[in-house]
Amino acid sequence: MRNFFLLFAVMIPMVFSAQYLLPNEETVFSFDTKNGKKMALVKDKKNGYIQYRFGSKNRVEMEFPATRTKESWKQFTYSSYHRGGGKQNAGMDLNYLTFTNNNYQYQLFRTYSAEDESFSTGITVTDSKGKETEITGVYKTIKGCLCNLEDTDVKKEDFGS
Repeated sequence: MRNFFLLFAVMIPMVFSAQYLLPNEETVFSFDTKNGKKMALVKDKKNGYIQYRFGSKNRVEMEFPATRTKESWKQFTYSSYHRGGGKQNAGMDLNYLTFTNNNYQYQLFRTYSAEDESFSTGITVTDSKGKETEITGVYKTIKGCLCNLEDTDVKKEDFGS
């Protein structure tokens, strides 16, 4: 009987925690935010779909796109820029993934600047009037890399070199 209660106590958090990663999925890129939320960009292990999820530890508050189909790949645009050469050449590594949902543009980002050795990650949300809100990510909680989208069906956008 005691073992049953112990098992039940362990299972409760699993039941109430949000499903950010399903058994058929793998994480492309994820991080926790400074305000205690979680962002996860996941894909089907067989590349059947890609999906953005955001919310609290206990509840996914937003999934985009709503349906998990092969067409999901076309709803995201990936762009990146890399300049080597370290501090003396103002080296940088910039990675962005953009999508639009309900007249809001979402841009996931991960950046590095060699000049001040700064790293940043987060989400910039822009409304239809151009007002931006930045959701700051905690860099040390990053899993995966937006750069893994290079060899996928996500639309690519080149912004120069």
